[in-house]
Amino acid sequence: MRSEPKAPSAAPSPPEIGPFAQLIFGSRWLQVPLYVGLIVAQGVYVLLFLKELWHLVAHSFDASEQQIMLVVLGLIDVVMISNLLVMVIVGGYETFVSRLNLSGHPDEPEWLSHVNASVLKIKLAMAIIGISSISLLRTFIEAGNLGTTRSNFTETGVMWQVLIHLTFIISAIGIAWVDRLSESGHRKVVAHG
Repeated sequence: MRSEPKAPSAAPSPPEIGPFAQLIFGSRWLQVPLYVGLIVAQGVYVLLFLKELWHLVAHSFDASEQQIMLVVLGLIDVVMISNLLVMVIVGGYETFVSRLNLSGHPDEPEWLSHVNASVLKIKLAMAIIGISSISLLRTFIEAGNLGTTRSNFTETGVMWQVLIHLTFIISAIGIAWVDRLSESGHRKVVAHG
């Protein structure tokens, strides 16, 4: 006796949610203009980068090595801020608004497959430290001019930049530590549950 093949069972339908829950859940789409605004800001950074690059090329024979180094550090700073914008735009949209469905796309960022709010916080903290480091390096290069009319900084200003940078580092360590504690606590709950 031959048995009939079973028809594939339909996937369970999602539970009905009430209108208030739909309103709250749908409110995430209000963030879309914010992400579009960040894309416009990224365009402004591209223009800034091109302007600074043009000045570097145009004045490369007139500038000292220190001046060229400062402009190059400025270019690196712009790139790092742009990278930060990409992380916030792509990671934030994927985490808080909607999936981008980039799985299998050859240009999918490696970090996007495991992005969540905790990972995004740590990546942002590390990017801010990187940006602060470049800014501090620029300050240290110019520190040789402290006390002269050519200096853009004062000793107090340099001290405050160092303290702010250390605050960023301590904050990033704190974020990572709290994230690690919550992750290990979650593992213990899963193991016992």
